[in-house]
Formats: sequence, structure tokens, C-alpha cells
Amino acid sequence: MTTVKLVEKFRGKNSHIVGFDIAGDEAGYPITNHVAAFQYAQTHNIPCTAHAGEAAGPNSVWETLNNFHPTRIGHGVRSSEDSTLLRHLREQNILLEVCPTSNLQTNMYPDLTHHPVDRLHKAKVPLNINTDCRTISNTTLSHEYTRLITQFHWKKEDFLNANLAAVDHAFTTPTIKRRLKSSLRFAYTGMVEQRFAPGERPGEK
Repeated sequence: MTTVKLVEKFRGKNSHIVGFDIAGDEAGYPITNHVAAFQYAQTHNIPCTAHAGEAAGPNSVWETLNNFHPTRIGHGVRSSEDSTLLRHLREQNILLEVCPTSNLQTNMYPDLTHHPVDRLHKAKVPLNINTDCRTISNTTLSHEYTRLITQFHWKKEDFLNANLAAVDHAFTTPTIKRRLKSSLRFAYTGMVEQRFAPGERPGEK
């Protein structure tokens, strides 16, 4: 409760605080102690993301969704084990923050071949690709992308869609989202697909 009240106090006041998050070993620690804080966040319109579906299976994702009501799930890849959950994530537009290398390092999967990221993507579950903690995983976003290209033959369109989904779920303003998405489309396709207000065209300040 102390943390979420600090978020409320400083969010949007010339700070970098934009939302509320929780992370940890969901298999070893129950969520009970944190429900009140997330209820407080929801009451005060504070955007939330929460860790689930990594150390524990799809039930941990359901538990987190039903009690914390986040718009993003940290990891969440074990949602792939529950087709009803996948449909729910699609219908409710809940983003999975997928970190392939990190998942392999925690021995969730024996190798990238068995990682569900491609199945999740093909199932049209909103997701984006992340490094998790780079100092622990010793990876970069470019390396994560390269591995997906090599293993699953992802193309530009796949990465563009993942990045657009990330922007859609970013805890920022519609104006900033519009600018970011326009810049992404321009960078990936070399085309400006819509008209811009002054100062909004990619590259303009």
C-alpha cells in the first residue's frame, strides 16, 4: 500500500512514474498480501502490470487477472497451456511481456524450439518482445529478435505488430502513442500512412 500510494502521489508530476507493477516468484508466494494495493490502483485509475504465468502455470494468470486487473502481464507465456485463457487475453486485449532468453535461463523450456512465443503470436494474443533484466540475461533486444528470426522465421511485419501492440499498451498519452506508432510504421515500411499535425511527423521536433 505504501508503494501504490507513492505512485498516486508522484504520477504525472514531472516524474517518470506512470504505473504500478509487481514481480516475483508466483509459484512460491501467494498474491493475497497485494490484492488491496491493486484494488487501490484500480480505484484511482493507476495503470497496472503484474507478473504471472512464468514460475506457475495458467492458473496463476487467471488469479492475477481476476484479482489485480492488469492490462499487461509480465511473462505470461504459460497462458499457452489454456485455450480459454488465450481467448480471454485476445478478447480483453491483455498484453503479454514476453522474454524468451530469460524464460530459457529459468529452465521454463529446454530450448527456444519449445518456447510458445510463436504459437502465442500466431494465436493473435497481444504480445511484445523484451529482454527482461539485461544484466542478468546478458542479452539485447537485437539478439532476441535475431533468435526469433532464426528459429521461427519472424518477418518485419511480425516485429512491427509486436511493437505496435507494445505502444497500444504503454502507460502514456494518446498523443505520444500516435507519434510512436507513426514513427514505427515509418521506420519499418518507409511510408507515412496518415497526416500529421505540426511537430508530429517522424523526425520533427
